[in-house]
Amino acid sequence: MNGVHDLGGTDGLGPVPVEEEEPVFHAEWEKAAFGMFSMPFRAGFFGVDQFRFGIEQMHPAIYLLSPYYEHWAHTVEHFGVEKGVLDPADIEERTRYYLENPDAPLPQRSDPDLMAFVDGVVKAGASAARESDKKAAYAVGDRVRVLDSSPLGHTRRARYIRGKTGEIVLAHGTFIYPDSAGNGGGDAPEHVYTVRFTNSELWGEEAAEPNGYVYFDVWEPYIVPAAGTEGSAA
Repeated sequence: MNGVHDLGGTDGLGPVPVEEEEPVFHAEWEKAAFGMFSMPFRAGFFGVDQFRFGIEQMHPAIYLLSPYYEHWAHTVEHFGVEKGVLDPADIEERTRYYLENPDAPLPQRSDPDLMAFVDGVVKAGASAARESDKKAAYAVGDRVRVLDSSPLGHTRRARYIRGKTGEIVLAHGTFIYPDSAGNGGGDAPEHVYTVRFTNSELWGEEAAEPNGYVYFDVWEPYIVPAAGTEGSAA
């Protein structure tokens, strides 16, 4: 994720409007797009990280100018075509039909088992924690530096923390590694840490709000010991 989809720390995109009494959905089609996630996720077409990587396949201009749930619809279409479940010609035909008939009702389907799954996941979440016999290479209090390379494919190592040094303040155990799972690999669990960065470290003394911090969760392969320190191997 090295394109426009990585917006953290980006300047010049304008204010973020916050609606008063914002509705859950702004249009009926957004409800359908929300529902599109649960069925292929339950069927094993993609995990959360692959879902995100599918969004990153959008054309940059379309990504920036499109609403949130259009991103969801895009990634479901992307994986549906990739898995051979959806036909691009059929998608084009259905899109044309609804553009010409915007008030036409959306297809309806009753699936009590799917609804029970969605209800459970929405309320309780789906944990990405995974068991692993790997020993943590770092501990709370260690100072670490985030690798400054630009990885190919999906990653959760945001650009604005690359090359920056911070302090580990929490150790969470092992979780699905996005750089594996998001790129079609296995769960490959890795240790996750919360790292605290000073504002000045991230943005520079002149631009940073004084006396502030940013907390960022990193997977162990993202970090190395900071200069002059060593990781605390457990």
